[in-house]
Amino acid sequence: MPRTRVTVWNEHVSERREEAAARVYPLGLHAAVAEGIRDVLRDAVEVRTATLDEPDQGLPEAVLATTEVLVWWGHVAHEQVTDVTVTRVRARVLAGMGLVVLHSGHLSKVFRSLMGTSCNLRWREGEDRELVWTVNPSHPIAQGVPHPLEIGPHEMYGELFDIPQPDELVFVSSFSGGEVFRSGCCFRRGAGRIFYFSPGHQTCPVYRLPGVRRVLANAVIWAHNPAPSPIVPTVSVESPPGWFRRQREPETDG
Repeated sequence: MPRTRVTVWNEHVSERREEAAARVYPLGLHAAVAEGIRDVLRDAVEVRTATLDEPDQGLPEAVLATTEVLVWWGHVAHEQVTDVTVTRVRARVLAGMGLVVLHSGHLSKVFRSLMGTSCNLRWREGEDRELVWTVNPSHPIAQGVPHPLEIGPHEMYGELFDIPQPDELVFVSSFSGGEVFRSGCCFRRGAGRIFYFSPGHQTCPVYRLPGVRRVLANAVIWAHNPAPSPIVPTVSVESPPGWFRRQREPETDG
């Protein structure tokens, strides 16, 4: 059985600037995320990593063409991601590549271009206790995930989260300050499936938690589309999010 090809992308900035982040993720967040996916799915996946400082920002056409699910972590370098990279990723998602967006990747240019909204939210960096509650237990991403999944001391993300209505809501988080947040959201754009999962602050060992690793592995399986419909997505970043045209369909006026 062919293995699902996964690329874990990380801007890899915080771990080189912040001592606290470097202590938690000495090899980078991308290494911990990739390790977790491999640990759960084993021979069912082929996982590689990519970072912002690599040629073509780690995502040249050749890499994206052979990526079936892209996992994205970004935080302080969103604006360094070029429109060329955004266009490549967005086109591949619309054509059927899965996308798993983590934590502060909600403000990435890629996610915002696919959502069509600001994707802003309320936040508070501190020592809040976060619990992730499963609100859709029959969903594939929720399978085998503890209920609740305790994250421990973590950064607070709160509503309003300015995203379109999710196609499916899988998880909701609660915080010791009383806030709640839609922390596990599914979307479909073109032939691609997108999952956003909020836990994952760079100074917290979130991606070492078995329950979180299970979420990410399940998300990879869910986001993988083995037989996407033939779609030719737009290559313009100015086009409305989600726009695409079917292959070989004649273009008509009006």
